[in-house]
Amino acid sequence: MSHETHFEARSQVQQEYYRNENAAKMRKQVTQFAIMILLTFIAFASVVADFSPNFIKPFVLLLAGIQVVQQLYSFMHMDDKNGHHIGVVSFFMWGGGFIAFTFFLCFLTIIWW
Repeated sequence: MSHETHFEARSQVQQEYYRNENAAKMRKQVTQFAIMILLTFIAFASVVADFSPNFIKPFVLLLAGIQVVQQLYSFMHMDDKNGHHIGVVSFFMWGGGFIAFTFFLCFLTIIWW
């Protein structure tokens, strides 16, 4: 039994296309990462600036929620349209998030009132 490896030679145009496409993806990921670092810095700065706890808690939670959505779409490749059944996966993830947020809101309401 021989293990044959299939090798497909690319033309110069194809090679240049793939190089440009990968460079654009890398630029996008670096930009997304820089935005996440900036959001983290803003959260730390708001705590260090000694704002009111009534402002800091919701603000930091808002920034954390933004980062979760950003990580799902950029680093978990949910923005790729090439994947199979990406709509189903996205539907169930957002549905689960909505249900979790609803339970959180209900329990928060029961505890505080």
